[in-house]
Amino acid sequence: MSTEPTTTPNESGFDTFDTANDRLKRSFGSWFWGSMMAAVLVHFVLMAFWPNLRAADVSFTMEDMEAVDLPPEIEIPPPPEQIQRPANPVVSEATIDDDVTISPTTFEDNLPDDLPPPPTESSAGIGEEPTFTPFTVAPEVRNRAEIGRVLQREYPSTLRDAGIGGTVVMHFFINEEGEVENVLVAESSGHTALDQAAERVALAFEFSPALNRDQRVPVWIQIPITFQTR
Repeated sequence: MSTEPTTTPNESGFDTFDTANDRLKRSFGSWFWGSMMAAVLVHFVLMAFWPNLRAADVSFTMEDMEAVDLPPEIEIPPPPEQIQRPANPVVSEATIDDDVTISPTTFEDNLPDDLPPPPTESSAGIGEEPTFTPFTVAPEVRNRAEIGRVLQREYPSTLRDAGIGGTVVMHFFINEEGEVENVLVAESSGHTALDQAAERVALAFEFSPALNRDQRVPVWIQIPITFQTR
């Protein structure tokens, strides 16, 4: 097909230029209807020879995206400072006498500075009421098994059967031999019968003597006595 313009005389006698675009516009109707007829013919042939023809499934699915929690940023600490190397040990020359002896250590030769002095003769009446008495070694109970039996024996049966118990805090005055010379109720249990039973139990205690430095001393101590049902 030539794309060169041609001249065509019009009604007024003047020549006009006929371009390829003009010729395409004039032939548009024949091209359009020819295409429509060709499409109808193709569809007719497909329906006649392949009536069950179906289009393929070209759809696709997308999996749900799972959100992943990023771990927190870890701050890397700076490297530790370099440790200075220790100095090389030097062996010193020393002469040790083979006849060296160690003298025995006693409290009289090495008296500590922060301990209270032992009690004087004027403290003989401290067993009447609780008072502070200095000691360096506390007394210890010697007959715990016997105290357990006395505790069960002195427990008032009326309170035991009723499931009533309590704790009585007792003051103990212990002499230089570890014997209990006096007992007083420091904190009551709230039941007179339990308080009286605790006094009887307290008199059955046996202690080791308390020491102040290396001397036996009388002391006041506190011990709770508890009555409870099992």
